[in-house]
Amino acid sequence: MTPRTRVGPLAAHPGSVPPQLDVDALLDDPATGIIVCCGSGGVGKTTTSAALALRAAERGRKVVVLTIDPARRLAQSMGIEELDNTPRPVTGVEGEGSLDAMMLDMKSTFDEVVLSQATPEKAKQILENPFYIALSTSFAGTQEYMAMEKLGQIHAAAKDAGTYDLIVVDTPPSRSALDFLDAPERLSSFLDGRFIRLMLAPARGPAKLMTAGLGLVTGALTKILGAQILTDLQTFVAALDTVFGGFRARAQATYALLQAQETAFVVVAAPEPDALREAAYFVERLTEDHMPLAGLVVNRASPVPAGDLEADEATAAANRLRSAGGSPTAELTAGLLRLHADAVRTVEREATLRQRFAAAHPDVATAVVPALASDVHDLDGLRRVGGLLAGD
Repeated sequence: MTPRTRVGPLAAHPGSVPPQLDVDALLDDPATGIIVCCGSGGVGKTTTSAALALRAAERGRKVVVLTIDPARRLAQSMGIEELDNTPRPVTGVEGEGSLDAMMLDMKSTFDEVVLSQATPEKAKQILENPFYIALSTSFAGTQEYMAMEKLGQIHAAAKDAGTYDLIVVDTPPSRSALDFLDAPERLSSFLDGRFIRLMLAPARGPAKLMTAGLGLVTGALTKILGAQILTDLQTFVAALDTVFGGFRARAQATYALLQAQETAFVVVAAPEPDALREAAYFVERLTEDHMPLAGLVVNRASPVPAGDLEADEATAAANRLRSAGGSPTAELTAGLLRLHADAVRTVEREATLRQRFAAAHPDVATAVVPALASDVHDLDGLRRVGGLLAGD
C-alpha cells in the first residue's frame, strides 16, 4: 500500500526548497473534512488549530474545533467563558460560515460511551465502579483515546445531520506527539485483552481463578490489596462483553477515518532542534501508517531584521565603537549593533534547521509563521495568525 498524499495545489515538488503549504487551498477544498494539528508540546498547536478553524469559517465552511488543551487559551481567544464537551458557537465570525468550539472532557466522553452501550441499570453499576472511575480519569492513554472517540462521534453526527463540513482537531499535549496515534490501540487492547479477562474472571469464588497457579496469585493479591478491590475489578471486567467489547472495533474505525482522504494532518513545530526532530519523526510515522499529510507549519519563527548588514559586520562595527571608548551615543549604537548581530544569527540558525528538515523530507509542503510580539487573546489575533499561515 502506497502512502496517501495530497494532490493539486498541495502536491509536493522535488527540489531542495520545500513547496509552500497552500493553507487556503486546504481549507477551501470541500474534500477536506478533518484537519488534525499535531506536534510536540509547546509549539502552538492550539493557536494554529483555532486560527485554521476561524479562517475556514470566514471563508464559508461550517466548522467545529475540538481542543484538548488544559490551558483553555482557546476559550479565551474565542470569547467563550468556558469550553466543555458540548460544541458552543463562537460569535464575531465574519463571512457566511460558522464556527463552534469545544474542549474534550475525558470522563464525560467515556461516560457517554457507557450510557450509549448499556442499560440504565448496567450503566449505573459501571459508572459507580471504582475501577472504572480510575480508568476514565487517569489511565495512561485514556485522554488520547477519548480524543479520537469524540472525533468519531462528531464526524458521525455531522455526516448524519450536516451540522459541520470541517472538523479541526487539536491533539493532546502529550510527552510524545505520537501518543494519540498509539493510545487507542493500547487502551482497546487492554480492555479487550484475553489475559485481563482470564486473570479477573471469577471461577469458584471472588478470590479464586481458573487454575491453581492463578489462584495463588489472586490469593496473594487479596491479602495485599483486599478482596474488595478484586471484586470491583471482576465486576468491571464482567461488563466488558456487553459494554466495552466494541472498543477495538471503534478504535479501528477511527484509525481508518484518520487514513481517509478527507483527513489532512498538519504537523506543527517550532524552529528548534528538538521540535523539528519530533516533527520529522511524526512525518515518517504518518507516511508509514498511510495517513494524508498536508504539510508542516514552522511556528514562531524569528523575524528577519531590517537592513542588509550581516552578523559579522555588525559585530565588528560594535567592537570598533566599544574600543574607541566614545560617547554614550556610540555605546548605544554598539549595543544595537550587537542585538542586530544576534538577531541575524538566530534567523540563520533557524533557516539552517529548516533546510536540514527539507533536505530529509523534500516533499513536505511548509508554511513559516513569524513570531508575534504578544500572545493571541482574541479573534483579531487568530485572524492575524490565519493570515500568516496563508502567506497574506
